[in-house]
Amino acid sequence: MAEQLIRAVDRRGTESLKWGVYPPGVLPMWVADMDIEVPEPIIEALEKRISHKVFGYGMDLEELVEAVVIRMKELQNWEVDHESVLLLPGLVCGLNIACSVIGKDGDGVLVNTPVYPPFLSAPANQRKVLQSAPQSCGMKDGFLHYDMNLQGLENAVGENTRMFILCNPHNPTGRAFRRRELLDLAEMCLRRNLVICSDEIHCDLLLGGSTHLSIASLDPEIADRTMTFIAPSKTFNIPGLGCSMAIIPNREMRLRVKALFDGIVSHPNVLGMYAALAAYSSCREWLEELRIYLTGNRDFIIDYLREYIPDIRTTCPEATFLAWLDCRNCGIEGNPYRFFLDEARVALNNGAMFGEGGEGFVRLNFGCSRQTLEEALARMRNALG
Repeated sequence: MAEQLIRAVDRRGTESLKWGVYPPGVLPMWVADMDIEVPEPIIEALEKRISHKVFGYGMDLEELVEAVVIRMKELQNWEVDHESVLLLPGLVCGLNIACSVIGKDGDGVLVNTPVYPPFLSAPANQRKVLQSAPQSCGMKDGFLHYDMNLQGLENAVGENTRMFILCNPHNPTGRAFRRRELLDLAEMCLRRNLVICSDEIHCDLLLGGSTHLSIASLDPEIADRTMTFIAPSKTFNIPGLGCSMAIIPNREMRLRVKALFDGIVSHPNVLGMYAALAAYSSCREWLEELRIYLTGNRDFIIDYLREYIPDIRTTCPEATFLAWLDCRNCGIEGNPYRFFLDEARVALNNGAMFGEGGEGFVRLNFGCSRQTLEEALARMRNALG
């Protein structure tokens, strides 16, 4: 069934950023979008809206807000008020908004590295000070395994720290954090008076039976201190349509965010809202098959590395379509990103861009055809000799 619903496509020669940045002949396994066709209900929703033939200024699509409220109740048992849901053009925008409205100039924003690079740049963009603590990394069941290193985070909190940005599921390590981990983190943030900004953009991309838990769903007191950001963009492969959501139960915090919108943050485009509505209301079967497909690709990477490139260690991602590869034992001189680009003609993400703990790593996007994935790994193997 997976082969009927999940179809990989050739994106060469289109406007694709993923396929257009590097020269022909380089396999792009970097930026986090997939080479997977969008589910048919989204195409049908877009075609129906396009048939209206008018694209004037839009308003919030109330059906989309309702779909988000229903989704949170069904998936998280989290009662969200409609007014708590704000629509945004993107999650990187949301991270910057959060850094802008929380605290004053010079206050601290705490992150847990290695982590998605916009977490590292958003604080400075909004005149805040980046404060970071590395995650703990060890081996578990033959895989690299990360945890938040709560003691390290607490040690990094200063008098001026105002917010912690959480990535759950985690990019790039693929962790889907457990209830106990999130409760301990929330308790620390409440005790130290930190707002939590929780980026949960990969929350639907669950692999091998994993589950996702929104930190704000744990307790109303935690929800009152949390901004939760979600989007259908990664899961349903529609990032170019620009529609995301912020869930902010705290009214004062929400009003500060809305006040920042005026004249700065654009409204989500009309087609993006209709695509998001279709994604959240009509694509459940497709999503189930996507999870099977991506889990198969994840397992293929693990098996291939074990058999052919055992010097590369990896996590076993519980979510996302991103593999985090440790190349420090491969005998590569210099940056492994540069090595694989030059010698294998494979474009990965440079681990150093993810902050402390990322040096010597690369991130590989396995949201592609099995053929492309196998070719990329074979090129990497051959380059290593």
